[in-house]
Amino acid sequence: MSARKHVAVLMGGWSAEREVSLRSGKACADAAERAGYRVSRIDVGRDVGQVLSALNPDCALNVLHGRPGEDGTLQGLLEIIGIPYSHSGVMASSVAMQKDVAKILLKEAGVPVPGGKVVDRLAAGRAHVLPPPYVIKPIAEGSSVGVFIVREDHEHPPQELMRPDWKYGERLLAEPFIPGKELTCAVVAGKATGVIEIVANTRFYDYEAKYAPGGSTHLLPAPIADEVYEACRRFALMAHQALGCRGVSRADFRYDDSKPGIAGLACLEVNTQPGMTETSLVPELAAHDGMSFEQLVAWMIEDASLGR
Repeated sequence: MSARKHVAVLMGGWSAEREVSLRSGKACADAAERAGYRVSRIDVGRDVGQVLSALNPDCALNVLHGRPGEDGTLQGLLEIIGIPYSHSGVMASSVAMQKDVAKILLKEAGVPVPGGKVVDRLAAGRAHVLPPPYVIKPIAEGSSVGVFIVREDHEHPPQELMRPDWKYGERLLAEPFIPGKELTCAVVAGKATGVIEIVANTRFYDYEAKYAPGGSTHLLPAPIADEVYEACRRFALMAHQALGCRGVSRADFRYDDSKPGIAGLACLEVNTQPGMTETSLVPELAAHDGMSFEQLVAWMIEDASLGR
């Protein structure tokens, strides 16, 4: 680590996850400064290419969530400008963001995924596209934005899908609802971390549960059978590798504990830009493995490169 290294912390942007990204960015920028780096904080706008070219930092710590920071767009810009950056590269970011495409690759790699199908938004609003209970969610959003759980007693699908101001895409992913536990596991420096069980204190692990203080309880290590715990770690690393991820990623799972062994385990998605707020999961998982928040941020900065 060089105390003179100039790091541009990229945060904010214009996605539905802007506010979370600003919080992640502030936490990371503060930690980088404490670790001795020279830090420039950038609230990313559409002029980010010009801003970065003028600033000419040694590297960029990408703490954006959603588009354009998580879908390969910003990664491509950084490659063209020639500024080394953190997290995954163009292809892995783009593929992981498209949940339908990522599921195909994960399944091919031997990672268990839920069933389901891609559906048209308006069709999904007019009639049930799967037998309830099922989950319907945008193909390319994060933080549980635009996610609905349709339960057995729901006579109609979510009518929000019919709204003219719907802004989460015309193609949605419908999947059977998996009862049981919410589990998550990260990959840091090429190794799987421990596993957290998330117990939402709201109706499900939605945006509020993720980011509001007290919105959820994290159980680490997750109180599950050793076989399931190790399977989560194994599948998280397999998913990271199958999508070609770099740096830090986090895989989210559902586990139906009424089924034997690991039969009830399914990987929902891989996050290539996981949250880094005070209530986020990756810093907690890293700390459990003995890596402080400052050490984690410093590692991401030193890991930055081109051609990721």
